[in-house]
Amino acid sequence: MPGKDRMPDTVKRSPAKAQRTWSKAHDSAVAEYGEGERAHRTAYGALKHSYEKVGDHWEPKDRKGPSDPQAAQGTPQSRRHPKETFGGVDYAGHSKEELYRRAKELGIPGRSSMNKKELARAIASRQ
Repeated sequence: MPGKDRMPDTVKRSPAKAQRTWSKAHDSAVAEYGEGERAHRTAYGALKHSYEKVGDHWEPKDRKGPSDPQAAQGTPQSRRHPKETFGGVDYAGHSKEELYRRAKELGIPGRSSMNKKELARAIASRQ
């Protein structure tokens, strides 16, 4: 797997299936677009469809699908009108209460007055 050489540490600490997903998507993107940022973005996009970042690794999501407003858009639309992403946090797949519980586990101050987007941002920045 050539993508294994370029695999980020957070993916290396994740389940084998997550590593295979990232690597296959990365290798395919390199063949299509060449090595670089676009190949990495493509690999992360594939990974985020089934996994979410939890701490220093990726774990399977409860349900597959887009994790944030940016991923929910079609590709041409997402380039023209970029939306906020949440650093691997499954914003769309979790309720505000679930994100609040995660923020509490991470000891994020001010979490009780945060809305769902603010909780997701705070979790993403803490990971």
